[in-house]
Amino acid sequence: MMAEPMNPGDDALPGTPGTGEDVCPRCGGSGTIDGGECANCGGTGKVIEGIGGG
Repeated sequence: MMAEPMNPGDDALPGTPGTGEDVCPRCGGSGTIDGGECANCGGTGKVIEGIGGG
């Protein structure tokens, strides 16, 4: 199984322990900005972020 590619807004690859999906902060989860694909999330509306504190 091939891993999904990372988008610029991702902290890690999908499925990495200690991470989770969150709504893209740039497009608000829509996947688009000004009618075009959001470059931060690659048009998915989601980013992978580290969870927990430290």
